[in-house]
Amino acid sequence: MMQRVPFLLYGVVLFIFGLMTYLFGVFLGVPRLLLGNPDALLRINELIVWYSGVPIVAGMVLAGIDLFVLFDRKRQVRPFRNAPLADRRVTVALTAYNDEASIAEAVADFRGHPLVARVIVVSNNSRDRTEEVARAAGAITFNELSPGYGACVHRCLTEAARHEDTEIVVLCEGDRTFRAYDIDKLLAYAPHADVVNGTRTVEQLREYQTQLSTFMYYGNLFAGKLLEAKHLGASTITDLGTTYKLVHRAALLRLLPLLDPRINLEFNAYLLDRALGAGMSMVECPITFHPRVGESKGGNVSNRRALRVGMRMILGIVGNWRSERA
Repeated sequence: MMQRVPFLLYGVVLFIFGLMTYLFGVFLGVPRLLLGNPDALLRINELIVWYSGVPIVAGMVLAGIDLFVLFDRKRQVRPFRNAPLADRRVTVALTAYNDEASIAEAVADFRGHPLVARVIVVSNNSRDRTEEVARAAGAITFNELSPGYGACVHRCLTEAARHEDTEIVVLCEGDRTFRAYDIDKLLAYAPHADVVNGTRTVEQLREYQTQLSTFMYYGNLFAGKLLEAKHLGASTITDLGTTYKLVHRAALLRLLPLLDPRINLEFNAYLLDRALGAGMSMVECPITFHPRVGESKGGNVSNRRALRVGMRMILGIVGNWRSERA
């Protein structure tokens, strides 16, 4: 039973909370001194600084339990996986929302890849001609009326899983931030895991001007490490926000019933959490990242919005997504 408790995750959260409390107590000393060092405020200041050590020590103890006592038992005991693909053809599913300016080029890019059997585009009730343009470009199109990014991704995966002639599904988006040639990289990792998650964290593979700001980059990395701590020993995680990923159809059929489409912009993190929680294997693959065509509508609109999405990711990871359902 103890092996299922994410002590490292809770330990990290407690440690950070204690550290933030301590820093708050330190900075509280400035107004205290400016007010003439009143006894009441001094006492409050001392209590905050003193008791901030409790969550810090508790966090270190919990982290130590996972890292030094339970780590060997928590690591997934499975042989090295190397199952060559019998059929390397893929079904590509693209999310789209008001992407009329980019969707035709995105569809053409993916359809031009020799291993792509079909391209599916799910428009999330776009107000422009996204669906019409995608269909004219050769995609199989659907319009998902339920609002929210999670509903769109869930529909993408559902429609892609219906095609029995391909055993690999590639999820991406239609704003040109990703390229079809990276399918070859994802396929190279496919024999080793149920899910191959593209990571945008390799500096040499990212164009200089993208919507992934420095704040978003490191916030995304931090959230990824929290999820890694939750599923200690199951995977290495550096990018929770990327859409570009590969899923074996057999794994996808098991995963879809576990997913709640009401989860919104945090859905990619939620999907990985549910997959790892179900015992599926996941590996990351470095991919290229490019400036989007058109206006951003997701969590990359601004650092402020990215902070809100990131906090919801963290709350979902720690609280098992109970508070994130709309």
